[in-house]
Amino acid sequence: MNDRELDLKGLRCPAPIVKLNGATRDLPPGEVLRVLASDPAFHLDVKAWCRRTQHELVDFTSADGVFTALIRKAG
Repeated sequence: MNDRELDLKGLRCPAPIVKLNGATRDLPPGEVLRVLASDPAFHLDVKAWCRRTQHELVDFTSADGVFTALIRKAG
């Protein structure tokens, strides 16, 4: 389902969202990006970022301190 992956583990706010914003800039509309992050605030940040940018948060999971978000670029 996902077309690309972005590993942001180890980065702290605001770096994950800054990197995510840059990574989606070059993504074609409709493409899905799998994002891995470990920042405890990422779950709140990514949901707010998707609402603001109108990208779709397809799925969000957490396991062993790692958050995984599947984001479909708006188009």
